[in-house]
Formats: sequence, structure tokens, C-alpha cells
Amino acid sequence: MKKVINNAENVVSEMLEGIVMANPDYVRKLDNADVLVRKNSPVKGKVAIVSGGGSGHEPAHGGYVGKGMLDGAVAGAVFTSPTPDQIYEAIKAVDGGAGVLLVVKNYTGDVMNFDMAKEMAEMDGIKVDSVVVNDDVAVENSTFTAGRRGIAGTILVHKIAGAKAETGASLQEVKAVAEKVIKNVRSMGMALSSCIVPAAGKPNFTLAEDEMEIGIGIHGEPGTHREKIKSADGIVDELVEKILKDMPLEAGSEAAVIVNGLASTPLMELYIANRRLHQILNEKGIKIYKSMVGEYMTSLEMAGFSVTILKLDDELKKLLDSPADTPALKVL
Repeated sequence: MKKVINNAENVVSEMLEGIVMANPDYVRKLDNADVLVRKNSPVKGKVAIVSGGGSGHEPAHGGYVGKGMLDGAVAGAVFTSPTPDQIYEAIKAVDGGAGVLLVVKNYTGDVMNFDMAKEMAEMDGIKVDSVVVNDDVAVENSTFTAGRRGIAGTILVHKIAGAKAETGASLQEVKAVAEKVIKNVRSMGMALSSCIVPAAGKPNFTLAEDEMEIGIGIHGEPGTHREKIKSADGIVDELVEKILKDMPLEAGSEAAVIVNGLASTPLMELYIANRRLHQILNEKGIKIYKSMVGEYMTSLEMAGFSVTILKLDDELKKLLDSPADTPALKVL
């Protein structure tokens, strides 16, 4: 195992220290938990948004803490759900009196622990609600989930719900727009290689030199099948066909799209995939309103990418365009 770390047991805490040192005007770390919150948290009178999960998906989730997105991000151990106590501390730290919305990816451990933390906070009199993101069309159930998994589409939930919260909307209104995004977003990914969890010291799985895994999860979970490597266009065709089968888009629709690198795929290759994605949707009469290409939700050093498509309406377009300022979005 080759990694730029000091000790496998300390990777999360040392990473969080490094994030704060790089972004002191954006975030601070709680003293009693592996949680990053907005520098000015709690923001009085604003619905706060908390998300999180296992580490290893950077810049998710700490990179999206800031104005217009998250108020708090909870960092579990690598690929491991944060504990209810961690999430509870995050909720308390960001509550400004208008309530807290939890954005949870659909993994069994995450759903259970966020629910427990919600109950703990409610016992303290804090208004808390939650949504569960399940954008991955690859598999309906897996070892890690009941129902579809939550992957890169979660970033669009953060962005749009965060923008709604900045308007002074109520907890009910922020939840409603988050649920609208969840209803209208779909994703699917693929991998050319596995990744190595530091504590394990070996790859999650192995692929032959001429193989790829279709429908991979962001923790290295199995996909739908393995097959011989195709061209970039062939891969995108396969992913988009499955997405549009699950969420048909009629001609004249508008969409936001993400081509999300899993960490070891060069931007050159992601842009080639984006080219084909645009070609497919243009041929179907679907207008791409916004196109995002880069690393938004990674999987340690895994090679591969995912495609996300969000069907838009006027409300979602306006919120998507609203300004946001976070460590992952800041400009040099």
C-alpha cells in the first residue's frame, strides 16, 4: 500500500486539521467531534443543513461547508458512517433557531445513525427533519442499502437546498425543495480500478487490465456487472441509457449534468465523457442548462467516473444559479 499518510488511525483527524488550516475563513472544527461547521455557525434565523458520511469522498462533504450550501459536515472513519453522537454535536452546533435539515445518502448505517441523532436533538427541543438521497440507478438493493444508493447527485441536493435556506425559507420549504431534487436526479457510475482503505491496506476488489465494473458504488460496492473496457463513448452510452430508462426526459426538457471523477481519472478523460453526454442529450432534444465536470464526490484513489442528470424547472434553475462560497468552490 502506497499512501501519503502518517498513521492509518489518524487519517480523518489529520485531514480535518489540514482542511481548517487551508480554509480558516470558511470552516472551524468542533472540539469534541470530527465535524466541520461554517465559521459563523450558528446563523441565527436560518435553516441549517447538515450532511456527512464516511470519509474518503473528498471534497464531499467538508468541502461544501459554507454560504449557500452546508452548515455542517460530519466525517466518519473512511467509508464508515459517522456515529449518532457526532451527528448530534453537529446539529447542536449549527442550529440557529429555525431548525436543521439532515441530508443523508441512502446507506443503511448512515440512515440509522442520522435518525438516532435526529431523535436525540428533538429531545433537546431542536426542530430537525431529514431527506434521504437515492440517485444511483445501478442497483435497487445492495449489501449496504435497502433501495437505491445515494451518490454524486447528493451534491445537487446540497446546492439547491442550501440556496433555499439562504432565502430565509422555513424548514418545511427547504425540505420540500430537497425532495424535489431527489425526485428528479439520477446517477450511475463505473470503475477501472479499486481503491485501498488505509486501515485495510489492500484493494476492495480487483479488475483485470481489460475489465471495467459498471454500476459501481462510491465505497467500491459491486456494480451490475463486469465487462471488457469500451471506448469513452460506449461507456457513457451505457450509463446514460440506464439513467434515462429510469427517469425519461422528453424533448424540450432542461437538465443540469455532472461528470464526476472518482479521484484517479484525468480531467482529459472526464471532458471526453462530457462531450458524449452532451451529444446524447442534444440528439434527444434535451437542453443542458448547466454542465459540471470534475471531482465532486470521490472514492479515495479509485479510477472511474459517474454521470448525474437533474431534470430542472424554473425554481431549481434559480436556486442552482444562486451564489455559494465554500472551500471546494473557492477560486484562487
